[in-house]
Amino acid sequence: MKIPKIIGHRGACGYAPENTLESIKTAAEIGTAWVELDVKLTKDSVPIIFHDDTLDRTTNGHGPVADMLYKDIEDLDAGSWYADAFATAKIPTLEEAIDEILKSGMGLNLEIKPCPGREIETAEAAMDILSRIWDDPEKLLISSFQHVSIETARDLAPEWKRALLIDEPLQNWLELADYLDVATINIDGRDQSLTQDLVETYIESGRQVLAYTINDPFRAKLLYSWGVDGVFSDVPDVIEQVLNTRH
Repeated sequence: MKIPKIIGHRGACGYAPENTLESIKTAAEIGTAWVELDVKLTKDSVPIIFHDDTLDRTTNGHGPVADMLYKDIEDLDAGSWYADAFATAKIPTLEEAIDEILKSGMGLNLEIKPCPGREIETAEAAMDILSRIWDDPEKLLISSFQHVSIETARDLAPEWKRALLIDEPLQNWLELADYLDVATINIDGRDQSLTQDLVETYIESGRQVLAYTINDPFRAKLLYSWGVDGVFSDVPDVIEQVLNTRH
């Protein structure tokens, strides 16, 4: 699987509010090859592009996403928290986000980010929409910290590549990676306890290694020197400019 060296995190959220169409468009405008987005469900099971379990941090709404019908959130202001210029930004549906990505020709790492207790349901809803819209398995990667979500994605769409997200060392990571049949290991590249030996251990399993969320070009250079295949960044053009790398 040809994964680019730099993937835009939540679009290009260093320049536009995360997980919005505006962030996706900005990523395309600055030449980003792929973007990473988060998907979760509303109370009435509409897949939306959103990270947190609650609305408060990035919208003018309040309360748990899992308690909200789509009609309650579709008109929320999802941009003013970032800058007044983005006051018209909304929370997009997964379908709206995919349409924008396909228009730009970018690839997608979709992170299944379920509200607690909705791990299977969120994966099922996301896979259903993807199966009707997305047709290039080489430009799609499904990831999650929730192993049952990856398992569900594997069972429903085995042809799409999967990633195991790791935020702290897992003793049984290889067993999980083999069971879930993942193509990449996605690790926290900011973790100062991360070592080259551990990265090489992941690589030796025959999988690509991606690191999140890297906004420091010098950290990116170090990780690449250890063998990391790609990084997620809020400012993909900054990493690109310093590394002079485009794939």
